[in-house]
Amino acid sequence: MVPKIRRGSRTHGLLVYLYGPGKRDEHTDAHLVGSWDGFAPDPGRDTSPDPDPKVTLARLSAALDLRVKQAGTTAPAQHVWHCSVRTDPGDRHLTDAEWNTVARRLVQAVNLAPEGDPDGCRWVAVRHADDHIHILATMVRGDLRRPRMNYDFKKAQAECRRIEKEMDLRQLKPGDGTGAKTPTSAERFKAERTGRPEAPRETLREAVRQALAGAATEEEFFTRLREAGLRVKIRNAPSGDAIGFNVALPGDRNREGTPIWYPGSKLAPDLSLPKIRRRLADGTADQTTHPAATGGRPDWSPPARERRNATGIAERAAILLDSDDDEAAAQLVGVGELLDAVTQTSPAATRAELGAAARSFERATRSHVRAERADTRVIRSAARGIIQAGSALGRGEDGGTTAMLLSTLVLVTLAAARWHSARGHAQQAHASRQAAEHLRAAYRQAAATPMQALRDQGRALPEAERRTHQATIRAALPEAAMRADSSSTTTDALTATLAQAERAGHDPKTLLQQAIDMRELDTADDVNDVLVWRLRRLAQLPAHPGEATRRPQAGTSQPKASTNRTNNRTAPTAAARPAASDPRNRPPRR
Repeated sequence: MVPKIRRGSRTHGLLVYLYGPGKRDEHTDAHLVGSWDGFAPDPGRDTSPDPDPKVTLARLSAALDLRVKQAGTTAPAQHVWHCSVRTDPGDRHLTDAEWNTVARRLVQAVNLAPEGDPDGCRWVAVRHADDHIHILATMVRGDLRRPRMNYDFKKAQAECRRIEKEMDLRQLKPGDGTGAKTPTSAERFKAERTGRPEAPRETLREAVRQALAGAATEEEFFTRLREAGLRVKIRNAPSGDAIGFNVALPGDRNREGTPIWYPGSKLAPDLSLPKIRRRLADGTADQTTHPAATGGRPDWSPPARERRNATGIAERAAILLDSDDDEAAAQLVGVGELLDAVTQTSPAATRAELGAAARSFERATRSHVRAERADTRVIRSAARGIIQAGSALGRGEDGGTTAMLLSTLVLVTLAAARWHSARGHAQQAHASRQAAEHLRAAYRQAAATPMQALRDQGRALPEAERRTHQATIRAALPEAAMRADSSSTTTDALTATLAQAERAGHDPKTLLQQAIDMRELDTADDVNDVLVWRLRRLAQLPAHPGEATRRPQAGTSQPKASTNRTNNRTAPTAAARPAASDPRNRPPRR
């Protein structure tokens, strides 16, 4: 049950709308279901001889405004309190008597008309559809004083949560006031008329969020907005300093033909220019570590290398979230940017689910918890690296590392759900779990080809080698952990990965235990899949098995020279290679 509250100054005008046909003839059988005294005139069902709806409506308007006129200049300029209350599409239709109960409880909850108070404000509840009512009240009491209505929205929300439980309706998650502003009815109707899949406000919010992902400076952020095709208007103080910004969609205009501008703060609470500046002030970490040290090799493609690097950083974010420290709040913002970056650069097959995951998790990035010692440079740097590296091709190593990263991000979002649940953030926890479901769907799409190839390789191993590695797996993992909820119920892919790691110079038992000990596996849909990707990242194995024959496989556990089959020259190990902060700074290949 969703209450939406507005304030206005025209009692008669609002009644005309409520009893009218609606903007698209959607109003049917408009009638009162409740009023301040139970005897208010009803323009929709007037049973008097020769009723004139316009006359009855004028009488109702005058009755509601009586105390406003009596108060004169002491009455508030915006004296109309308007609250629409809508049930969920899956809920049963309430009766008029039940809607009357809802209306009375809400006007009492917000202190408009307390039960038993003869001086309570005058109000009516109008029903013109099966699933919602409109409550109109005039905010002058019988003693001509204004009602005390602090936090009316929060009080109405809390009362709706109680009503849902008592009337056996769908119980929504209580909010904390940090959610983004939802589109108005007018915005939604306009989007439908113009053929847009969503209201401009939602499109702009996502575009601004994506432009901010990994941005290093304010100038870069505004440049990305313009490159995304948005109209951008900077608001300047008299001194000339920028104090805010507005964005508009090309072609989105009002009746006068001028662009419809949205301030960043009206798109989401954390998208105002001051808050964006605070995020940018942390900057991004200097990538001075060699790719091999951060989970990649210098011969991976740029998208693959950056995704491998991001996978390790995401693992550390999950560990911080599991620590239940308030400082982990900063990691949520970084994870949101990482999701936006992956969405922008992933193959078309996974982009829809990733976009849905990023939109869901956006709600999980905001709460009243503030990290005092926040350092998001590393995770924002990972997002920046993914965007700068460009799009993954969806095949080979690039597609495989997308699956590797998504496998980890599923666990990160579930860790975020637990972190929020521990603090009573119901909406954020629900949003995190929704994001995890979308990421699981994207993972299944991205991992289908590389995981099938690995399973085939596992089944093709010599029987003795296969049994040896399967014994290692059984010894390291309890039987309960081997159960899988997905269609993959064998350890063939994990067996193939251990065999490849051993050929690369690693000890399979030690490496497997290292992967298991990284963090919990209880929330994994398929423990085998999670361990496969951890092992392949730790051992620097190609994420797509088809790449294995085309790249050298130098181990990190036992550094040694490896032979490049292409030119028969000895390639240096990861430990012997010179450090480079950026692929462009490495010595050219010969």
